[in-house]
Amino acid sequence: MTTIGVEEVYLLLDPVTGLPVPQAGKVRAAAGVGPLVADQEVHHELLQAQVEVAAPVCDTLEEVGGHLLRLRHAVGVAAEEHGCRIAACGTSPLRHGRPVAVTDEARYRAMVAQAPQLVAEQLVNGMHVHVAVPDREAGVRVLNRIRAWLPTLTAMSANSPLWDGHDTGFASWRTVVSSRWPVSGVPPSFHDARDYDRRVRGLLDAGLIADTGQLYWHARLSAEDSAVEVRCMDVQLGVDEAVMLAGSVRALVETALAEAQAQARAGVEADAGTPVPDRAPELLQAAMWHAARHGLGDTLVDPGGSLQRAGDVLYEFLRYVGRALDASGDTRQVTSLIHRLLQNGTGADRQRAALAEGGLRAVTDLIGVQSTMP
Repeated sequence: MTTIGVEEVYLLLDPVTGLPVPQAGKVRAAAGVGPLVADQEVHHELLQAQVEVAAPVCDTLEEVGGHLLRLRHAVGVAAEEHGCRIAACGTSPLRHGRPVAVTDEARYRAMVAQAPQLVAEQLVNGMHVHVAVPDREAGVRVLNRIRAWLPTLTAMSANSPLWDGHDTGFASWRTVVSSRWPVSGVPPSFHDARDYDRRVRGLLDAGLIADTGQLYWHARLSAEDSAVEVRCMDVQLGVDEAVMLAGSVRALVETALAEAQAQARAGVEADAGTPVPDRAPELLQAAMWHAARHGLGDTLVDPGGSLQRAGDVLYEFLRYVGRALDASGDTRQVTSLIHRLLQNGTGADRQRAALAEGGLRAVTDLIGVQSTMP
């Protein structure tokens, strides 16, 4: 079974006003000394109103869920000790008139110098899933095969409809905000790992990015180990939704890896097994925009390039990754959670419902993570 890791980013909000508060340093310190948190599990982010958690490498979805519950609880308690609350939403529903302070690190100061307005608006929070692969060559083959499914994952995870106190009309406004960096969006297709490294080196040598952390592609190779990072998803309201996405991403990576290995054994590039999907970059870019705009509330662009009902694309996705889900024992859990998602709506749908019923205060209550353990 392939190992998996999950990272989540949370906002720190004033529980009364719903505004972001720059307490990340104090919250990190308080969470890091607690009995529920190990070293290197709670990290700072670009802005001091954000905190990131990184679950340990896991074998099962049950482990993923348990670690995320533990980390949400620990950081939630630490936040309450400093008069704020963590919130699991892809964008901050409200913002101050002035920018939130930036974390005092050289790379973050350089980002402010490069793009001050983008940094000021970077109150966006994602969920990243790391799936182990045998090596970097295998990772590149996986990246090439999962590109067409990234809009579907974005739609499933949509949890950021609000910005500056109003509905943006997008289910995932985080996707739009994040797309403004120089290297972002759906990654290009790469010939092999050497091609991947050559193109990244070109960006570094040109001074367009300062380090590989500024590769804001929706999927990329991990810089630290042999893993594929899928980064196109909003942070989720609940742990169940995060587990669903983690299981979906692992199954997608395992399916792509199995297809690539079958072709490699056949010794041909495109005439055996399942060929690498060849999708025009402009089609993938538009498909991602469409997914961010509508979430699961309308249509999606399927991997073949056609507009289909969102539910039909999700069922196609489940068929595509079904063998991998069976192999990991995740079929029942992931399938039932996806069915629930289709019935209850995404986080964006639920935020909009809360806004209509109770205004921004109801939204703040919805996105706030309770510090009590179930």
